Amino acid sequence: MSRSVLSVNDLSRAEIGEVLDRALETKRRSDRRSSELAGKTALLIFQKPSLRTRVSFELAVTNLGGQALYLSPPEVGLGERESPEDVGGVAGRYCDLIICRTFDQSNLDRLAAASGVPVVNALSDWEHPCQALADVLTIREHGGTSGRTLTYVGDGNNVVRSLAIAAAGEGMHVRVASPSGYELDEASVAEAAERAAGSEGSVSLFSDPVEAVDGADVVYTDTWTSMGQEVEAKQRLEAFTGYQVDARLVAQASRGASVMHCLPAHRGEEITDEVLDGPQSVVLDQAENRLHAQQALLAWLFG
Repeated sequence: MSRSVLSVNDLSRAEIGEVLDRALETKRRSDRRSSELAGKTALLIFQKPSLRTRVSFELAVTNLGGQALYLSPPEVGLGERESPEDVGGVAGRYCDLIICRTFDQSNLDRLAAASGVPVVNALSDWEHPCQALADVLTIREHGGTSGRTLTYVGDGNNVVRSLAIAAAGEGMHVRVASPSGYELDEASVAEAAERAAGSEGSVSLFSDPVEAVDGADVVYTDTWTSMGQEVEAKQRLEAFTGYQVDARLVAQASRGASVMHCLPAHRGEEITDEVLDGPQSVVLDQAENRLHAQQALLAWLFG
């Protein structure tokens, strides 16, 4: 079966390095087109709507010489109107690559097992590996990774689950600050620690965001209420009181620390306008790097 990337752990530390090196090299070129996907078709199956994910993947496929086909949430009914096995089996007969953005990780795993073609996780409720690649690429560009401290403040969700593993493998000291009941799960901490062991990085959990941000080189946050969690919004707003990334909190970080957010942001909740739009924000660089990291990943898969 062709190789899929459903998790950060589907890529070794060396392979992540190779993909990011390719991304930087491509980004620096005036002509970023190549032919790794020439004559090939990529099917984008989305259960969740998206700005950055859809545009960046469609452009990446086009830049690599391929054709992208997009299916919106109502058109497939993944796991509802049709089983993941049927969707994967049929799509694999039509297309050379599947890029899937879904809720349930198990649907993605089942689709990939039935498809016979490479499947890339464009987001699930468990991981967001392509976001993590773009994030590490951005950190590389803004001061480098090895030996530096990355503090994530907020929900122990899919974004930080992938980010912690990727960043720790790059030799970063990853700190995750979350309120009780919303911490990063033990299995993901263990996976990040395993990656860190070979790179002189580390991973640690905090309950106090001020302590976690102290001296950090990068301060990262994400929305407290993700798509599909709307019924929990009031409860989450209460639980995350004191975890907002504002100017006061960023002042505890190292001088000139980068501020990151994967977007979309709930302005005034997990982050203030002053910080998100401020001089330390590298959020738009993150968004741009989704294109470069994903194009490099697809080129690596087919190169």
